[in-house]
Amino acid sequence: MTARDIRAVPLAAAAFAPFGDVLEAAGAPDRIINAGHCARFHDRARLDFGPDGRAGISVFMAEPRALPYRLDLLERHPEGSQAFIPMSLAPFLVIVAPDAGGFPGQPQAFLTAPGQGVNLLRGTWHGVLTPLAAPGLFAVIDRIGPGANLEEVALAEPWVIVGGP
Repeated sequence: MTARDIRAVPLAAAAFAPFGDVLEAAGAPDRIINAGHCARFHDRARLDFGPDGRAGISVFMAEPRALPYRLDLLERHPEGSQAFIPMSLAPFLVIVAPDAGGFPGQPQAFLTAPGQGVNLLRGTWHGVLTPLAAPGLFAVIDRIGPGANLEEVALAEPWVIVGGP
């Protein structure tokens, strides 16, 4: 590993909390519904669409990538949160970074397990959608509304995301 390498770690709610929410059916369900045939894991994401936005659901089909992954672009959405819900059980890479005075700080990388999605909080710096296997199909819940809701930063010096432990 070099100084610009980042080791991807398994996605876990506590480690990811500063950046958003892990969407998964983990722990005890909040309710049992449908005459006892369905466990509901209730209200698992801090969705935020701002005062003049609304929730929209889009479908993304992203090209699969591989590790090691060259990270040279980060983006954020200042007007609302953005949730990625995989429509397959294939893993994907989630890259986030703290804000450092309006620019991304040092990134962190997480590898999802089957059945996990993420909700990125408003203003969270993150990498592009990075599936690690086909089909790369995701339901995306994010803000629909007026105003610029995308900031991108091309990194002068890329980071390299390497596989897990």
